[in-house]
Amino acid sequence: MSFEAFGQPLLTFPDAEKSPLSIRAKALVFVDPRSRQLRQELELLAPRSISVLIRGETGSGKELLARHIHRASDRGGLFVSVNCGAISPTYADAELFGYAAGSYSGSASSRAGWFGSANGGTLYLDEIGDLPLPIQIKLLAALENHEVTRVGAHQPSPVDVRLVAATSIDLAQAVAAGKFNERLYHYLSEGQLELPALRERVGDILSLSEYFLGIYSQRLDLPVPLISEAAQHLLEQHSWPGNTRELENVIHFALLVSTGDEILPEHLNLPEAPPSLVQIEQQAAQLIKNGTAAERSALKKLLESLTQTL
Repeated sequence: MSFEAFGQPLLTFPDAEKSPLSIRAKALVFVDPRSRQLRQELELLAPRSISVLIRGETGSGKELLARHIHRASDRGGLFVSVNCGAISPTYADAELFGYAAGSYSGSASSRAGWFGSANGGTLYLDEIGDLPLPIQIKLLAALENHEVTRVGAHQPSPVDVRLVAATSIDLAQAVAAGKFNERLYHYLSEGQLELPALRERVGDILSLSEYFLGIYSQRLDLPVPLISEAAQHLLEQHSWPGNTRELENVIHFALLVSTGDEILPEHLNLPEAPPSLVQIEQQAAQLIKNGTAAERSALKKLLESLTQTL
């Protein structure tokens, strides 16, 4: 899951085509300065036993970080991934903490729940802010007391679980709004990782693009094309609202529609990048020098473009 590529560390999920549906971002590289700083923080936190809160946009790679934290720890149990938004409000207690035999109609046997399944390992709660407040309180108690009481059980069961949680929202604001438990937030805040959006890690974009290009070329038994300079510029200028998952889709599409040995801008199906500030300044200076009415009109349009860029 972690190896060297392009001379830089790469974090990915083995057998990506068989990866869990929860894995939206299939790879992370640590080329950009912000990514290198993140990697240092990651390696410091991973061996420790504290809970970790990962903050980042959807599709940026939070679960990849969580899985690396589990692997780099000394925990021999399972890595259990749970999307909190998919937990049934009616049966949240049972899903998370388990239930005793006979608790529900037709339940002839007991279930350990997600918490019990992660005993000795790591429980990953994606979008932890989606947990109902009463469940947040029970989660905090389970973490602090190292025990859970299954639905219908009379005695608590001991558990040894490390929690790694993720969120795409500002939980501090959710606390202020009364939508997230303050004590649980402080418990999670002991170990925090900030995963910047892809647009904030421009130095990672080309390495990730080359990785996805190589993966899909191999999978489709196609020669690996080069990414033209113009296409590289377009990739680096795009805002990537869908983060790494969007980049993967764009590169996959480009490989399928390209006809030569190069990926060109028209193959990326992305909007053209706006002119750079340097290009605008150069053109504006030339127009001012010449000073004709038509050129001044063109200068006005360039300045409007500059305003949009800023």
